[in-house]
This record gives sequence, C-alpha cells and structure tokens, in this order.
Amino acid sequence: MRFFSDVRLTYARAVRAVLREPSWIIIGLAQPLFYLYLFGPLLKNGGVTRGLPAGTSSWDVFVPGLLVQLVLFNCAFNGFALLSEMRAGVLERLSVTPISRLALLLGRALRDATLVVIQGAILVGLAVPLGLHLHAGLVVAAVVLMALGVGLSCLGYGLALVLRSEDALAPVIQGFSLPLLLLSGIFLPLSFAPTWLDDTADANPLRHTTDAVRALMLGHGRSWVGIVVTCAFAVLLVIFGTRRFHNTEDLRIT
Repeated sequence: MRFFSDVRLTYARAVRAVLREPSWIIIGLAQPLFYLYLFGPLLKNGGVTRGLPAGTSSWDVFVPGLLVQLVLFNCAFNGFALLSEMRAGVLERLSVTPISRLALLLGRALRDATLVVIQGAILVGLAVPLGLHLHAGLVVAAVVLMALGVGLSCLGYGLALVLRSEDALAPVIQGFSLPLLLLSGIFLPLSFAPTWLDDTADANPLRHTTDAVRALMLGHGRSWVGIVVTCAFAVLLVIFGTRRFHNTEDLRIT
C-alpha cells in the first residue's frame, strides 16, 4: 500500500541521518550509563529485592527502570530536531510531496523507537557483567518499550508544532517529564513508597510501563496490565501527534 511505502521511505531517510552521525547513539546513552555505574552500585545492599525470588539481583530491578528512562528522555525531546527542520524549510518541502503527513510523522517516530531499542540493547549488554539476569521476557519488553518510544516521539513532535520555539518547548517537556519520571518507580519500586504516593503513581502510565518491563525482565509477575496501559497511552499520543501534523498549515518557522 502507498501509505506503508511512504512510512518506509520516511523511516529510511531518518535512519540515514543517524548513520551519518552514529556518535549520537552513544551520546544518548550517556545519562543512563552514569546511573548504571554511579548509582546502581548503591542499591546492591539496599533491600530492593525484598519479596522477590532468591537469586534476584538489584540490577534485575534497576536496569528495567533505566530502559524506561532512556525511552522517555531520548524520544520526548526529539521535537527539537523537528524545529530545526522546520526552520530550514525541510519539513515544508516534504509536506508538498505526495508523501502523507502521517507517514512523515510515523517514519520519524519509528526511527526514534528503533534507536532507543539499539541503545537499550547496549545498556543491557553492559549490565549483564554487573549481575543482570536475562530472561525470554526481554523480547516482549523491547516491543513494549518500542511502542512507548513511538508514542513519546509523536508527543514531542506534536508539541513542537504547537509551540514552534525551543525556548517554549524545553520547559514544557521538562515540566511533564520530571513528575512522570519520579512517579514511575524507575529507580526504586513504588512498593517502597508511602500509601498516598503509591496511589498517586497509579495515575501515571509510565508507572505501569515500568512495572511491566520489570516483570518481563525478571521472568515472572503480572505484566499484561502494564502492556495494555502502555499501548493505549502510545495510541493516544500518536493520535495527538497526527492531529497536529494534519492541522498545522505552516510547517516552516521564519
């Protein structure tokens, strides 16, 4: 079908841009690696494996949260790249071609999601010698994280089209990403939190994503609720981004 061909072409163009600067793959890993090597060891004797099966390491609890953090920061902030293309007139020129605007959005978002999966694989590979155990659920966890990445990228692109300024986009993205991060149990399971904080975090979709990815990578536990919530959340974000792409007439910043 024409639509899927358009998505493939947009995806290939976006991937080529990354291949021209492959160093960005490592740059995007910098923050998670700091947490992995400088914060992770502090949890070794912190009791984070309390209530989990014998043999579970603190890395089995901590690394899944780092993967969710990786997706959040590396996808939600991609709107800045779109603003650069708008300012250069690239997006405006692409919008007058036969390629659909939805394909222009999804091709980029799929590239972003693919990139974070590659970065996540590197992060997992570096965590294995530290004590992370691998389970078959890791494959499903990668699919869940990719779906989240597509949704967050669409959110970032949609907000860029609404705000049309790096100065406005930065505080907005930071403003919603910080509470999402703190209420997701990325660093510590929210089972350690007071009841009021645990209940508040239930309203955060990323809390359920983190729980699902953690359960999948631990190889046990309920994960279907988190998978469903993540997919529904991603669909809503894609709808938001799609509407912004269709309803924005001026795709150039002068």
